[in-house]
Amino acid sequence: MKPFLSIITLISCLICYKTQGQKTDARLEALKKEVVQKVEGRSKMAQVMVDKVFSFAELGFQEKETSKYLTGILEENGFEIEYGISGVPTAWWAKWGSGKPVIAIGSDLDCIPKASQKPGVAYHDPIVEGAPGHGEGHNSGTPLNVVAVLSVKEIMEREKIPGTLIVWPGVAEEQLGTKAYYTRDGYFDEVDMCIFTHVSSNLSVSYGPSRGTGMISVEYTFEGESAHSAGAPWRARSAADAVELMNIGWQYAREHIHPLGRSHSVINDGGDQPNVVPSRASIWYYFREVSYPKIMAVYMRANEIAEGAAMMTRTTMSKRILGTAWPRHFNKVIAATMYENIKTVGLPEWSEKDQMLAKAVQREVNSPRDTSGLAVELDTIRLPVTEPRSGGSDDIGDISWKVPTVTLRYPSNIPGLQGHHWSNAIAMATPIAHKGVVAGAKVEAMTILDFLIKPELVDEAWKYFKEEQSSKQEYIPMVTASDEPAIYLNQRIMEAYAPKLKSYYYDESRYDSYLEQLGITYPTLRKDQIERLKKTKSK
Repeated sequence: MKPFLSIITLISCLICYKTQGQKTDARLEALKKEVVQKVEGRSKMAQVMVDKVFSFAELGFQEKETSKYLTGILEENGFEIEYGISGVPTAWWAKWGSGKPVIAIGSDLDCIPKASQKPGVAYHDPIVEGAPGHGEGHNSGTPLNVVAVLSVKEIMEREKIPGTLIVWPGVAEEQLGTKAYYTRDGYFDEVDMCIFTHVSSNLSVSYGPSRGTGMISVEYTFEGESAHSAGAPWRARSAADAVELMNIGWQYAREHIHPLGRSHSVINDGGDQPNVVPSRASIWYYFREVSYPKIMAVYMRANEIAEGAAMMTRTTMSKRILGTAWPRHFNKVIAATMYENIKTVGLPEWSEKDQMLAKAVQREVNSPRDTSGLAVELDTIRLPVTEPRSGGSDDIGDISWKVPTVTLRYPSNIPGLQGHHWSNAIAMATPIAHKGVVAGAKVEAMTILDFLIKPELVDEAWKYFKEEQSSKQEYIPMVTASDEPAIYLNQRIMEAYAPKLKSYYYDESRYDSYLEQLGITYPTLRKDQIERLKKTKSK
């Protein structure tokens, strides 16, 4: 009788397990529908935050008003905030809840030099000539995250769901300036998973190795001896000569690096005036490659050339790492779970005005890829890159090698633009950005609930991380224990432009939108742009 009873017991357990699983699934689906409604109910909040951060237009390491504003909202909603993490004044770690899983939700804050642009205007029209602007769209990601986590938090409180939510900012992403320091300093040691958000022109997520490169950002400084350039040049040891010799040496070396590699530079200190031989000069490089070993090999070659330039000019050389980014590797389990939510939410419904603006901007910048306006078909899940492809870098790569991570890309910008450009700012305080943020927040909130209600998904995410990633490549931060974030970067630029931008900060107490405050009719097109669109439509 005992075997017979054991079989009955087993069958009973299986039925109970299946029934319990069905109840969990039903509960989860009901909560996800509810959280979508809560996000939709915060649409106005999303619009205000997106517009407000857009109006601050602060460069990397100088996101003072942005951080103050966003942390104020989180603090009002019960988040415990640690300010100035990793020695970065504009960085913070906002925490709410208790227990497992610990889910970190991040996005970037900073903007682009000389990208000031009036939103909704389909041609170049700066708010402040020469000022920074959100020509990358980083004004939208943290507002998306705030809307999502506050919506989830309401449900967690009522349902007594265990878990910890952390909201954190990518400060100075354009300088790849902070995320490696966060990992070095242990902020992600107790985190179970990370959801990152980045502006795009579709709703999408990927897993595995990602297109693009990792990077190390290095400033080389040479010091020599000054003298009168005409009176006694033989008594000088020119640091500017060393910079030029390093630059030309690297140009010859660059001819022989692999085509997937990239490097770019600016001479950020070339001396003071022509009649004084420069005793100090600096050159700043970004060295990019598709793997950590290749990045370090390029970096070591550049160090050799810098040492050679110093020897040739009898100057001394020092170097400083200003930023780093590992190549990105995203988690399959989180991505697959998120993509199911992406399919449920779908793309926003774009208005005729939205499409008119997008098509006009695409033609204004002679987009070679797309002149059909905003996306109307949902992107597929992006599969791992099997053949490495060069491209940009993002220091979310460091975090993706520390904990299971994905990047949710959401549709708040216009396809086919060149990036890091005033044209990429045009949509970022308009209904296009607002709708895209709300869609992204719905996906993010639903995905957070998936992992809160089904913590076994967290275990599966770590299994993928260990088997497909960390077992094949050890993560070694490119910053050392003695390196410090370059928090002085962009200080002089913002000191010059912040007073001019201040009078344009969005005042939500007086205006319904930033477009209204600026007196912009949405969309604003020139007559020739309108005629061109009419001709295209008639065809």
